[in-house]
Amino acid sequence: MPRERTTRIQDLVGLVHSLFPPSLAEEWDNSGLQIGDPAAPVTRVLVALDPTPAAVDRAIELGAGLLLTHHPLLLRPLRSVTPGDEAGRVVLAAARHQVAILSAHTNLDRAAGGLNDWLASRLDLVQCQPLAAGDADLLKLVVFVPAGHEEAVAEALFAAGAGQVGGYDRCSFRTAGTGTFRPGTGTSPFLGRVGATEQTEELRLETILPRALVNKALERLQRAHPYEEVAFDLIPLANRRADVGLGRIGRLAEPVTLDRFAARVKEALGCASLRLAGAVPAQIAKVAVCGGSGASLLNEAARQGADVLVTGDVKYHEARYAESLNLTLVDAGHFATERIAVTELATLLDRRARERGLAVEFMEMGGETDPFRVV
Repeated sequence: MPRERTTRIQDLVGLVHSLFPPSLAEEWDNSGLQIGDPAAPVTRVLVALDPTPAAVDRAIELGAGLLLTHHPLLLRPLRSVTPGDEAGRVVLAAARHQVAILSAHTNLDRAAGGLNDWLASRLDLVQCQPLAAGDADLLKLVVFVPAGHEEAVAEALFAAGAGQVGGYDRCSFRTAGTGTFRPGTGTSPFLGRVGATEQTEELRLETILPRALVNKALERLQRAHPYEEVAFDLIPLANRRADVGLGRIGRLAEPVTLDRFAARVKEALGCASLRLAGAVPAQIAKVAVCGGSGASLLNEAARQGADVLVTGDVKYHEARYAESLNLTLVDAGHFATERIAVTELATLLDRRARERGLAVEFMEMGGETDPFRVV
């Protein structure tokens, strides 16, 4: 029987990023590997909402080599790493016990099949789409390859994450042509002679990739391409993706009263209480959601005809503004609208890891509570 390959931190980083690409994250965000050696082996992963000392302690107790969280540990620069503050305690404990910390934050919020899709599903919404569609942030990579070497170059680019178009991967386009060049003094040409103009059969190989993967793709390209000087173009694309973006908007199968809808939210998200603001419509039919803090989407929700926006962290003046838009606001809290990610992430990653042949166990962090108490 063949031996199972050792699963490493970098395998799980690659898995998470294949589902929730870092290129989807907001500019201010710091998703990704926060602490840890990418080459370190791992057999257990603990999934939590927050990278707290309690979460690290639980990971240590369970023998988990990776703590996967939604909220990043290093969202702001640390001035020092000491036991005197929470972030310092987490860093020191994680390093001491070799627990890596990986975060999927706004890339999880914006991705197709991510947090906001899970939130919409919990509230039984149908016909969902992003509330604020996002830029794809893609580049087209065009490279010229001598005939016979195109497969090796394409494989290197695909391995770096290029060629992903929606649910399809390994996407490329290839056109045959003739390349010309004259090697200069001091060069070591793969084809031709110094000082002589050369004509050779080449293929124009085109593929696309997220901007965040450019450096990795170019490094792989340089290694796989036979030429001393690789001719390539990187072309920014203005494509927008209809399946990614902040928030979601959809419909209920049947309209309900605000009271019944509020009861549904409380039950689905396990809320002890809700804060309601804005209009009091006769019925709720079209619903916008944004996990965490989504009051910045008030205008977009109103523009698209939502009856209600379900989110958290609503401020006083945002509630007043909702009144002026004739839009209902349901503030279920930051914690309640995002903690669903723990179970959903653990379940999804367990399935995808098995599909990839990764020998790793995913566990959920129990006992996380909302920092706010209702009295």
